[in-house]
Amino acid sequence: MTSPLLQIESLQTCFATVGGTVRAVDGISLEIQKGQTFALLGESGCGKSMTALSIMRLVPEPAGRITEGSVRLNGDDLLQLPEVAMRHVRGKRIAMIFQEPMTSLNPVLTIGDQIGESVRQQRGAQAVRARVLELLEAVGIPDPAQRYHEYPHQLSGGMKQRVMIAIALAGEPDLLIADEPTTALDVTIQAQVLDLMRQLQKKTGMAILLITHDLGVVSEMADRVAVMYAGQIVEEADRATFFAKPQHPYSKKLFASLPDIKKRGQRLAIIPGHVPSLASEFSGCRFVDRCDDAIAVCRSQSPKWIAAATSGGVRCFKLDAAYREQFPIVEKQVTIPEHTVEPSTQGNKTLLTVTGLKVHFPIYKGLLRRVVNHVKAVDDISLSIPEGHTLALVGESGCGKTTAGKSILQLVKPTAGTVKFSGAEFTALSSAQLRRHRSDIQIIFQDPFSSMNPRMMVVDIIEEGMITQGIGGNAPARAMRVDRLLEQVGLSPDIKRRYPHEFSGGQRQRICIARALAVEPKLIICDEPTSALDVSVQAQILNLLKDLQDELGLAYLFITHDLSVVEYLAHEVAVMYLGRIVEQGTVQEVMENPLHPYTKALLAAVPVIEKSAEGVERSIISVQGEMPSPINPPSGCHFHPRCIQAMPECKTSYPAAHINGETHMTKCFLYE
Repeated sequence: MTSPLLQIESLQTCFATVGGTVRAVDGISLEIQKGQTFALLGESGCGKSMTALSIMRLVPEPAGRITEGSVRLNGDDLLQLPEVAMRHVRGKRIAMIFQEPMTSLNPVLTIGDQIGESVRQQRGAQAVRARVLELLEAVGIPDPAQRYHEYPHQLSGGMKQRVMIAIALAGEPDLLIADEPTTALDVTIQAQVLDLMRQLQKKTGMAILLITHDLGVVSEMADRVAVMYAGQIVEEADRATFFAKPQHPYSKKLFASLPDIKKRGQRLAIIPGHVPSLASEFSGCRFVDRCDDAIAVCRSQSPKWIAAATSGGVRCFKLDAAYREQFPIVEKQVTIPEHTVEPSTQGNKTLLTVTGLKVHFPIYKGLLRRVVNHVKAVDDISLSIPEGHTLALVGESGCGKTTAGKSILQLVKPTAGTVKFSGAEFTALSSAQLRRHRSDIQIIFQDPFSSMNPRMMVVDIIEEGMITQGIGGNAPARAMRVDRLLEQVGLSPDIKRRYPHEFSGGQRQRICIARALAVEPKLIICDEPTSALDVSVQAQILNLLKDLQDELGLAYLFITHDLSVVEYLAHEVAVMYLGRIVEQGTVQEVMENPLHPYTKALLAAVPVIEKSAEGVERSIISVQGEMPSPINPPSGCHFHPRCIQAMPECKTSYPAAHINGETHMTKCFLYE
């Protein structure tokens, strides 16, 4: 075994706060070999990003400081180097891709200038431009000479992430730290970025520390995996071993929380509670309050690291031979039925019918504000949703999903088309008439924090709709209804006098669901309600939505780009591309037999844990570039510039709808 590139031993990073000392990183040890991809996996708040900042010596001061341990890079202890020496380490020997590219890039500097800052440290001024163009080309940005002079706001999310990778590669680092590099990206762009990182790794031989909470990404990218919980590493193993048989109860729960088509009709396993405060004084196992297999010793003693026979190990009393005999544990067997029968929605009354919906935003120019063009955000879509039915609207960012949802609610006025709900034509109603129907359709927004008034208490947030709509009776009756709603979404009524900032992301999303339910809706539009949540919190929200549908007969329009959630929750799927629906059918039809090349590309871009963990190379249907602008969509089929099956007729005319079977529709010349 060669000496490791990076060796961390007993690293501890603390923050002095009013509430006490927060041990963000509490005694972790790990090793990364040259050319290896090491994944650090765990929920938000467990210390993953702080570990990366500690390696780079970028811990926010004066509150934060590294109190113990060592971080050795090729034998050099970085914690002992002066700050002047660390400046030559950062960028040159270790580089980092931060989680949010927009906040990491300088909005007033061009892309060329920002990458050039890193290049100037390594090369002379004359060679800077040539090297920057070389890096832009290496990370797959089209037309590098033009992009060189553009600003961050002119680039899409995927391109901004590629620029961050180019900046990181400018110094030809030995170690690349990637902190959630694909969290905000669509599956097609995620596949491109991950493939790019793999190619660059093969070409340069650099090691990668991949920080993520996405098990699919880990299964595809990692050589070794470490699971982090409450500031500690609780399990470490090579990829194949970890995915074949995870050892720690927390790791097992993460797998059980994943939604997929096999679990349709069942409740997802959840991890009750949340990650404990890192300011706590821990006397036992940190996972004990959330563990189904906890025994007495788990509360009184902290588990030791149990080394595995090959390499890695686990921190759990279950695998300690001394305690296994003293406290025998009966493994809980979870049986998953092969086939689950769902209640049929056939024959249910149709709640919502959308026909020929268009939303075109005018583009003005000059002092006279002449209309010179339109942004065709939604361009002729039709759909219907029966009672108790879930229709998933899927597609890449910018395809018009959210605009379609808002225009159904008349929050954005449609340019053309009809929206009929229970016989009422929404587009023909005045504002006063429409207000009476607001209680029938509600929306859950993507970001729960920004959709709530930070100055209002939970009780006022939930009660507001009831007061406006005259629902719920007098004040005491409304207060009782608020309590029932909070219990219904799995929260204690005691929290109703608290403010939004006092809750976790999952709790805030539950409050938003309670607010939507308060006015007794028949249909809820869910706009990416789980995209920002950890897998364990996502499972709680999906269980809740499924329970509410069964109990109250709610219908959902579920807007998302997460296809695993679609497989688990939806009855029907509509795939949207550049303002138009290109394929629609039942979940089984679309997911198991996709017809449109775009749908095939979306499904192929999703990492499959079982295959990736076994080292099976998945065949990614290449989707080059990014979605064109809705201002000037391509002629003919909008997807033809990115389609590997494009034919001459695709460039000249838009394909008509083709029906395969009774309900499976696609718009593609391949089927005409």
